[in-house]
Amino acid sequence: MSSPPLSLLTRDSGLLWHPYATLDAGAHYAVAAARGVRLSLTDEAGTHEVIDGMSSWWSMVHGYRHPVLDAAAHEQIDTFSHVMFGGLTHSPAVELAERLVAMAPGDLQHVFLADSGSISVEVALKLALQYQHARGHGTRQRFLALRGGYHGDTFAAMGVCDPVDGMHAAFAPLGREQVFLPRPPAARLTAEGQWESDATELAAWEAAARNMAATHAPELAGIICEPILQGAGGMYVYAPRALRILREIADEHDLLLIVDEIATGFGRTGTLFATEWAQVQPDIMCVGKALTGGYLSLAAMLCTAEVAGALGDAGEALLHGPTFMGNPLACAVANASLELLTGGGDPRSSSAPWRVQVSALESGLREALAPARALSCVKEVRVLGGVGVIQLSEPVRVAELSQAAVRRGAWVRPFRDLVYVMPPYIASAGDLSVLGAALVAAVGQVHGD
Repeated sequence: MSSPPLSLLTRDSGLLWHPYATLDAGAHYAVAAARGVRLSLTDEAGTHEVIDGMSSWWSMVHGYRHPVLDAAAHEQIDTFSHVMFGGLTHSPAVELAERLVAMAPGDLQHVFLADSGSISVEVALKLALQYQHARGHGTRQRFLALRGGYHGDTFAAMGVCDPVDGMHAAFAPLGREQVFLPRPPAARLTAEGQWESDATELAAWEAAARNMAATHAPELAGIICEPILQGAGGMYVYAPRALRILREIADEHDLLLIVDEIATGFGRTGTLFATEWAQVQPDIMCVGKALTGGYLSLAAMLCTAEVAGALGDAGEALLHGPTFMGNPLACAVANASLELLTGGGDPRSSSAPWRVQVSALESGLREALAPARALSCVKEVRVLGGVGVIQLSEPVRVAELSQAAVRRGAWVRPFRDLVYVMPPYIASAGDLSVLGAALVAAVGQVHGD
C-alpha cells in the first residue's frame, strides 16, 4: 500500500528559505487560491478564507485576479513576453516611462527600469556617484542616510540601511561606511489632516542634521531617505518639515536628494507620492512594489534632466543593465495598473480612483483599529493613508498572533513590536471592519488586554 502524498507544507520545510527566516522555519500556510482581497489558505487544520491585510507586502493594491490586469498580461503574452532591452525598445516600456514622468513630482524626466526595488536603489546610488564624478567631485563617495531606514537587501542598498537596528549588521565589514543622521522626531497626521510633532525635538534634530551634513559634505554624494514613512524600520512616521530640511541641506551642500518611494509611492500614504506631503522635489526617485499592482517584479528609478545631463556631458553611460530590464510583460501590466489608479485622468485630482480609495481606507482603518487603544498591551495606534499600525509595548509573538488572526479571517505578518496592515485599495468598509476586529481580538488574545 502506497504512502499518502506529503503535504505542500511538509515538502516546503527544509527545502525553501523564506524571507528573514531560518531554513527550518518553513511556512505556516499554503495558498490555494486568491481573488479580490481574499486568500484561501490551507494547513493541517483545513482551509481558511482570509482578508489579505498585507497586500502581499504592499504591492497588490488592486487585489488578486483583477480582470483588467489579467487581460493586460494575457494580451502581452500573446504578443511577446520578453526581449532584451540592449539596443531594442518596445511600446510597453516607452508608454510606462511616459506615464511615470507625467505622474512624478517635480522635474523627473528620465527613467531607468529595474528588476526590483532594491536594484532601483542600487542604480540610484550608482547614478549619484557617477554624477559627482562627472562634475569633478570624485571624492564624494558616501551617502547621508537616516537611522531607521530600509532600502533593500542588496549590498549598496544594505549600506544605507540602519547599521545597528536594521537587518544587515552582519554584513557591515563588506560595505562602505555611510553617514547616518538620527531619525527625525515622530509625527502624526490627525483625522482633520493636520500634522503634529514636537517643535523642540524637531529643532534639535535639524541642528544636528545640519551640523553633521556640514562636517561630512566634502565626501558626500547625496542624501537618501524614505519620505515621511519608514517602513521596515518600524512603520515610523515623521513630519514633512524634516523632509524639507533634508532638501535644504542637499541644496546647501550640492548633494543629490534620493527619495525611496518603493513602499510609499502610488498613493499609499494619502498623497500620490509621499514626497508631496512636504512639497519637495527630489533629484532621484525610486518606485516599485505597487507599480505592477503586485503581478510581477518591476521597479524604476527616475531622475532630473540636470542629473542625467551631467553624465551625458561627460560621455558616461549609466553602468547598470539587468537581463530583464524593461520586461514587456511587467511593463504592460504596470501600464494597466497605473491606468486603474488614475482612471485615465489627472492622478492628483480629488476624484482620481486611488485618492478616493485611499481616503476610504484611512477613515475605515481609523475606525476599525480604534478599539485596540483600550488594550493594556498597546502602546499606540496610528494611521496614515492606507497604512494602519497597532504598536505594542512588547515584541510581538509573530507566529501566535498570525495564527490567531487567521482564525478570525485576516492575514497579517507582524514584526518587531508592530501589528500593521496595508490592505488592497479595493478593500470595502466591511472588509476593513473584519480586518480590524480580527487584529484587535488577536492582539488581546495573544498579548493580553
